[in-house]
Amino acid sequence: MLNYYTHMGWVYPTAVLSLYGFFANCRVAEPFLTPYLIGPHKNISEEVVTNYLFPIWTYSYLAILFPVFLLTDFLRYKPLIVLQGLFLVTNYILLCFVPGLPAMTFLQVNYAVVTSTEVAYFSYIYSVIPAEKYQRATGYLRSAMLAGYTFGASLGQMLISLGGVDYFFINAITLGTVSIAFLVSFWLPMPQRGMFFKGKTAITGGSQSKQEGEVAVDDAKEAVKDEAEAGAGTENMECTVWCSKDNVAHAGQLLWRSFRESYSSRHLLYWSLWWALATAGYGQVFNYIQLMWDHIEPSASSSIYNGGVEAVCTLVGAAAALSVGHIKVTWAVWGELALGLFSAVGALAVFLMGFTSSIWACYAGYVIFKASYMLLITITTFQIASNLSMECYALTFGINTFAALSLQTILTVIVVDETALGLDIVTQFIIYGSYYATISVLFLIRGTYTACAYHYYPEKTEAKEQENEPSVEAIAAERF
Repeated sequence: MLNYYTHMGWVYPTAVLSLYGFFANCRVAEPFLTPYLIGPHKNISEEVVTNYLFPIWTYSYLAILFPVFLLTDFLRYKPLIVLQGLFLVTNYILLCFVPGLPAMTFLQVNYAVVTSTEVAYFSYIYSVIPAEKYQRATGYLRSAMLAGYTFGASLGQMLISLGGVDYFFINAITLGTVSIAFLVSFWLPMPQRGMFFKGKTAITGGSQSKQEGEVAVDDAKEAVKDEAEAGAGTENMECTVWCSKDNVAHAGQLLWRSFRESYSSRHLLYWSLWWALATAGYGQVFNYIQLMWDHIEPSASSSIYNGGVEAVCTLVGAAAALSVGHIKVTWAVWGELALGLFSAVGALAVFLMGFTSSIWACYAGYVIFKASYMLLITITTFQIASNLSMECYALTFGINTFAALSLQTILTVIVVDETALGLDIVTQFIIYGSYYATISVLFLIRGTYTACAYHYYPEKTEAKEQENEPSVEAIAAERF
């Protein structure tokens, strides 16, 4: 009976969250956002979309991200997932029913809340399931997310290409799918602890590791009876403990300790540097690629295949990411060189998108670019996570994402914003290609140095690998 409760204890939240991830990412209209904005429905010019609207999302995302990251853990994840579902619904209500530039301006701020709360999607599950289930649950969640995105993009493409469905109805269908996700989010059980804000038990230092199974069973059996007896008084007491000065102080100490552990290794620092630099460039390409496609092949007078391309990108990128687990490489030696080489591939792909006049060549460049990024970000994530505790990894993820977004904001202010250079879309992509080429050169130099050092001084490199070996062995049970 205990095994049954334990089994259901991790299966139920994983299944519900996977269902949420599928419908939340099944955004049929997302690959066709730019044609919808610049078309007759919203009638906004390409210049305004490029140099005014899209930069607002970047600035709002940067302003919201770090407070949301801390609130996600403090509020114990579920409220932020529900909030994301709500803002997804309002996002498509605005797109479907509210006209005018002010509404689309607010839309960018609204969508910034959606993207900033994505951290709660993966973080939630680690607070409600046993550590030995982390790897399986993460696989299910990512698969559900990718399946939803691929299905949505493919469905949108088929409806437009085969059915001739209007963009408005594509957005209306998406409103339906994200509404389902919003309703599903209420089924998630509320976690009893966070990674940093752990509540009374963590502060007092009580150890309950040997009794977790029995407590879970008792809680499951007596939940209804206790709820009637406890009433509002218990909830108020729990809130008081959770918001107490000791709990907040304990969380601050844990955050600082996790920060020091995360960035004390030079090896991890280089991986984090690539993460921030490359993700900033990837974000710019991803945000403005639809404008590039529309520049080469105007959607008003041509057939477009944005949804099909996004679906192919997701499948190819997922295959590239999965291949990482089957590649036998000493990443401590060759990892930085791989970052440099594949960043060069990404740079060439961006240059191809910027200089070509063929929409199919631009599509191919985008597929290559996105696949190379997903391959490298998977390697980077594994290299960082395999050497850190869950708390340190979560903090590293937040800081690296914030650093990437800060760099992306700088790029947006200088290159895109109409108050600065306000460059056209082709010039932007040439700059993004140069940006990736710079990343490539930096890591090729660093990677060559590391490889040469290993060739001439293999003993030192092997000693460094052995120092990290225990934490790598612990990844299946206690790491992400």
